[in-house]
Amino acid sequence: MRGFAIALLALATLPLLAASQTWADVPLVDQKCSTKFKPDTVDTHTRSCALACESSGYGILTADGTFLKFDKAGSRKALDELKASTKKDHLRATVTGERKGDTIRVATIKLD
Repeated sequence: MRGFAIALLALATLPLLAASQTWADVPLVDQKCSTKFKPDTVDTHTRSCALACESSGYGILTADGTFLKFDKAGSRKALDELKASTKKDHLRATVTGERKGDTIRVATIKLD
């Protein structure tokens, strides 16, 4: 019976593992400025602007121009990364998390 319970628990966690995604080398942008940039111009978005617009939250801009916003905790993680960085622009990150609609529940974020 114990083995059955362990197997059942392992099967129950599979959907959680499968839902995690990684976005590598994607532009990090604040939500306020997300409509101002296209995928080919977003690297001109400056760190100082992103920090000034921190209250709007953060997300990533995909190659097709879709803005995926971060959950509240993810935006805090992004802000911490931006504050620790010395980059002036080309704000690219690697993000792992779970996407639901247009929102990413961020597990990890690292500014590249």
